[in-house]
Amino acid sequence: MRRVADETEKLALRAALLSRRSALASSECQLRSRAIQYRALRLPPYAAARCIALYSPAQNEVGTEEILKNSLSEGRKVFYPRSVDAQFYHVSSIDDLSAGQYGILEPTGGKRLAARDWPDLVIFVPGVAFDSAGNRLGRGRGWYDRVLTSLQGKAVLVALAYDFQVVGRVPTEAWDRRVHYVVTETKLIDCGAAEVPLGRASQ
Repeated sequence: MRRVADETEKLALRAALLSRRSALASSECQLRSRAIQYRALRLPPYAAARCIALYSPAQNEVGTEEILKNSLSEGRKVFYPRSVDAQFYHVSSIDDLSAGQYGILEPTGGKRLAARDWPDLVIFVPGVAFDSAGNRLGRGRGWYDRVLTSLQGKAVLVALAYDFQVVGRVPTEAWDRRVHYVVTETKLIDCGAAEVPLGRASQ
């Protein structure tokens, strides 16, 4: 009965937050997204990473374009997911992306993320809801949970979210993968510790 209750709770939580996110005006999404991304650029794991994996936003998700620009300008290797084979592929510019099977921009190249890059990798993860323990409610297809499991815990996982997407508790399953950090407009949550004021995050 508990699993049925959790699934019902997940469906209700996803529907409520998707509705709230969809109600955001485009201009507000852009403003909030930039603020969140600029805060993410201050994360020490990002500063130390040689490789970055990003997602293409859909349905008013927090954008990633500022992180892409910064990563490319500083010489990091950048990867995006391709849904058809659950792999990350290298991109050298926004022109290396085109609409995939769900209408979301995906990489067109053939150079996959290699296992040797996993320890130097930060993955920016999309989602609908998060909590302070790093639990994540995703888009509903389970794609990221499968891919993140295959990385064997060697990458740093960072969620980008609006403040209202951080909730008291996200119901989880055994296969759900937690993130290490959640970055919002106003705070950084270190999911292995306590909530960290942004002024101290880079100290």
